[in-house]
Amino acid sequence: QVQLVESGGELVHAGDSLRLSCTAPGRTFSSYAMGWFRQAPGKNRDFVAGITFNGDNTYYADSVKGRFTISRDNAMNTVYLQMNSLKPEDTANYLCAAGPTNVEDYRDLDSYVYWGQGTQVTVSS
Repeated sequence: QVQLVESGGELVHAGDSLRLSCTAPGRTFSSYAMGWFRQAPGKNRDFVAGITFNGDNTYYADSVKGRFTISRDNAMNTVYLQMNSLKPEDTANYLCAAGPTNVEDYRDLDSYVYWGQGTQVTVSS
């Protein structure tokens, strides 16, 4: 079992930036593929970004490409989501997820085994 803990969400204004973090206390997750998803009330959980276990490859939803950057520091057991030029439509609960090394489809929720509880990001206009 891998416990994932997200942090960094808050209320910001449109155009602002935020950096979210996801850690796995007491666990080494350098062998896991990682992803960020988001879910607004009453809506589906949507893919935001994914990163391979070694950080060599990243994947993004079209809606965030060019504004968000996923990265990881395996020595710190932390995955980050840098979010720039935030828009009101980015408002959601942001969750990180861990999957096996050989994830084939980073956009598929079923590719991931472990999930955090999320951190709320609210962007006001």
